[in-house]
Amino acid sequence: MLKNSLLLSFFSLFFLLAKSQLKSPEEYLGYKIGTRYTPHWKLVSYFHHVAESVPSMVKMQQYGETNEHRPLYLAFISAAENISNMENIRQNNMRLANLSMDKAAPTESAPAIVWLSYNVHGNETSSSEAALLTLYELVDPKNTQTKEWMKNTLIIMDPCVNPDGRDRYVNWFNSVVGTQYNPRIDAREHREPWPGGRTNHYNFDLNRDWAWQTQIESQQRMKQYNQWMPQVHVDFHEQGINNPYYFAPAAEPYHEVITKWQRDFQVTIGKNHAKYFDKEGWLYFTRERFDLFYPSYGDTYPVYNGAIGMTYEQAGGGAAGLGVLTAEEDTLTLYDRAIHHFTTSISTIEISSKNATSLVKEFRKYFNDAVGGSIGEYKSYIIKNKPEDAERIQSLISLLDKNGIRYGSGKGSGKGFDYHAGKEANFSLADGDLVIPAAQPRAAMVKVLFEPDPKLADSATYDITAWALPYAYGLTAYASKLNLSGGGGAAIPAFIPNTNADAYGYVIRWQGVSSAKTVGQLLNKGIKLRFAEMPFEVNGQSFPRGSVIILKSGNEQFGNTLWQHVSKIANENMITMNAVQTGMVDKGYDFGSSRVRSMKAVKVAMLTGEGVFSNAAGEVWHFFEKELQYPITLINAVDVSRADWNNIDVLIMPAGNYRFLSDKAVADRFHQWINGGGRVVAMENAVAQLAKQDWSSIEEKKQVDTSKEKDTNKDPYESLKSYEDREKDAIPATTPGAILRVDVDNSHPLMYGYPAHYYTLKMDDNIYSFIKDGWNAGVIKQDSQVAGFVGHELKKNLKDGLVFGVQDVGRGSVTYLTDNVLFRNFWENGKLMFCNAVFMVGE
Repeated sequence: MLKNSLLLSFFSLFFLLAKSQLKSPEEYLGYKIGTRYTPHWKLVSYFHHVAESVPSMVKMQQYGETNEHRPLYLAFISAAENISNMENIRQNNMRLANLSMDKAAPTESAPAIVWLSYNVHGNETSSSEAALLTLYELVDPKNTQTKEWMKNTLIIMDPCVNPDGRDRYVNWFNSVVGTQYNPRIDAREHREPWPGGRTNHYNFDLNRDWAWQTQIESQQRMKQYNQWMPQVHVDFHEQGINNPYYFAPAAEPYHEVITKWQRDFQVTIGKNHAKYFDKEGWLYFTRERFDLFYPSYGDTYPVYNGAIGMTYEQAGGGAAGLGVLTAEEDTLTLYDRAIHHFTTSISTIEISSKNATSLVKEFRKYFNDAVGGSIGEYKSYIIKNKPEDAERIQSLISLLDKNGIRYGSGKGSGKGFDYHAGKEANFSLADGDLVIPAAQPRAAMVKVLFEPDPKLADSATYDITAWALPYAYGLTAYASKLNLSGGGGAAIPAFIPNTNADAYGYVIRWQGVSSAKTVGQLLNKGIKLRFAEMPFEVNGQSFPRGSVIILKSGNEQFGNTLWQHVSKIANENMITMNAVQTGMVDKGYDFGSSRVRSMKAVKVAMLTGEGVFSNAAGEVWHFFEKELQYPITLINAVDVSRADWNNIDVLIMPAGNYRFLSDKAVADRFHQWINGGGRVVAMENAVAQLAKQDWSSIEEKKQVDTSKEKDTNKDPYESLKSYEDREKDAIPATTPGAILRVDVDNSHPLMYGYPAHYYTLKMDDNIYSFIKDGWNAGVIKQDSQVAGFVGHELKKNLKDGLVFGVQDVGRGSVTYLTDNVLFRNFWENGKLMFCNAVFMVGE
């Protein structure tokens, strides 16, 4: 018995030591990094192994979960004395940024915090493999150099920002690759199927969601990021297989708010990387393509929050597989890609450690300057608290809270830039008005998000050039050079829960997504509703067009519980129900009039899959499931011939290429369905494709070629072009994304809930002629540009055209949304228009 006990103790000790013994990635996984793909669960498993093996140096923290329920982790790596003191380091860093709630003085004798984010795009897989190598290099007992770096540096690693996208790609690749990979670019393993692994579950690009935080992964990650506020942040990416490697310094344009220190240190880091790449003979480039302007990237968002934010781009992406032949007939392998990202990971940590004192010192100066009010010409941004804007104001407040931006109330009057008028105007502050002071820790973010028209140093930019929140949210706002903040929270009226008191009926004002969500839930519960075509007054209350009316009439099956059901749904969505005691109105049309139309729970479908732009489909899908919470059926566009048209009331066509429109039999069946009462919502380039159908009354407006206008004084050599300027030759005829003013016919159901103007984000050169046989609900006229870059040639053509319209086709209709009203799900003011297209148009 004693012998057996000793034997059992021996094996228990053996397994305990085996478990605690640190292993390299190759030893732990059983293969060399780069020879096969590591699924997400194995990435996490290895990180846990290291944390359990060297707990004094590594701490793991689960910070969230993806839509597909994969865990999201951060790993904290540093010297033992820093790991044991992590919370004090974090609190001190928040004090350095003037973000701490306590009054304790910070110390600059603190570790620099370096945050490394890997694999935000799921099919850019090499960086998560590099994360495994980086983690081991930091804790490897044989590497004394990294131990020195970690004495004054705390590293935070997110080994995989987008696990759902990564596993989508990895699982697909493993299912199609042979015993040996095939490097030929035409082999199927280099052509991933729709929607690809780049995006998250809802086909969203998480690298464009840092500021907006519409996605659950972003929301959870940014909560952690803003509690740590690192001095350095790196976002690891991949690009085309024929572009070698990109690292800082970034390309122009740089936003003017970026400091000289931030610019200079990008050069410092770049030179350190170049040293290692030169030694190995690896190719790279800097100062090209990847600029620092749009605020919602993994490099710009950290920059606008005091860090040195950078993107690193390795050749590869979804076409690379385990190995692929490049244009130079070299084989680019997964190992090559991973080792390059590993090298810049280690180089970043090294140069940050060597400059830790300066990083911390400049970080503190950055935030002291911010609270001192030295950033930007405007000192206050004012949002007027108009009742009809309440839902969008609440959405704006939620966005400010997510980004740690302070706001309050104020008193007095003044002068400022009127966003709607586009010029200086007088204003007075009233109760409930929102005041966002420029003098605050997040001063740079405030300027970037609210400035009316950001200055663009170079028009060749990577993304949109305008996003001012008052336009995106459709709010009455002023940018003032006066300091008007009185401090304290804004006095936004609190929601008063509805009662279920008996009444002839209740009216809900149609004013935003929450209103639409409430109406959708009521309809799905079987409650019959009506909506008013015209404004009306009853019992001393005024209601605008589109207001939704709930009556006992038609809802007898609910008996005495009707108002209980209605108030429960309205209260959950914080929507006010307004009681009325009669169906006879004082002004407008009585509730029994034909001008008060019935509503039904429409059956909505969306075309998706091969041919449809995945991001565009994702925006609609996410909006229905997460915001509107209304059922939607997703139908693959290639299967549209098999669609059950009798079970579809509304069909949404996001941007894409719809081949079925060229198939006469299927296109005729589609037209027949519309004629019979079907309603189409066509978005972006889907409009151009419908315009080619013989029954469509919309057509693209012919562009005037201003370059060929007769000019007797024209330089005869003007047409001679410089070869080196070839990439910029097209810029005068394009816009990467600018804000235009749209004149609105708000008597049409598509524009219920809107004032006289809407602000659209124009991202292409398409403009449509006014519809002669239909409704021009939203048009642009002369001088419609409000903010952002529009090429001078395109600008001459962006006038007198349709942006949003409706065509009646038989008993059905087609709604044309030529611009994206759901752009990245942050263009808040477009969401009600989309709801109008679904619920109101054609009823």
